[in-house]
Amino acid sequence: MTPTEIFDSMRTRLLADLPTYEADVLADDVVVETPFAAPGQPTRTVGKQQVLDRTRAGRAAFPVRFDDCRNVVVHQTADPDVIVVEYELVGTHTSTGVTTSAPFIGVLRTRDGKLAHWREYQHTLAIAQAMLPPR
Repeated sequence: MTPTEIFDSMRTRLLADLPTYEADVLADDVVVETPFAAPGQPTRTVGKQQVLDRTRAGRAAFPVRFDDCRNVVVHQTADPDVIVVEYELVGTHTSTGVTTSAPFIGVLRTRDGKLAHWREYQHTLAIAQAMLPPR
């Protein structure tokens, strides 16, 4: 798969309320990084099974249904295995019904048609505010 096809798969899965990754798109030594992860959350996960386990657990525990992934801009790089993606996720808190959005930037690297590295920069303040009860 191309980097753009892998990102499209990730986006489709998020909007279908599924874990972000399918096992067959991940390299065995895949690395997933979220440098600005919430306190107490890992910033780096290495290995296919660890990424799958963390993603499944995270999806199950995160009380947000993603409604849209909009304003997607894919930047090609000089390396055909790397893209930079800007996007905005729109989600609804499943307990409060509050809908909000947050911007993200991701750097995606493939190797032999599989996801080898994903680094996602999240707007953690917007995400934290979305998790607060409505006033």
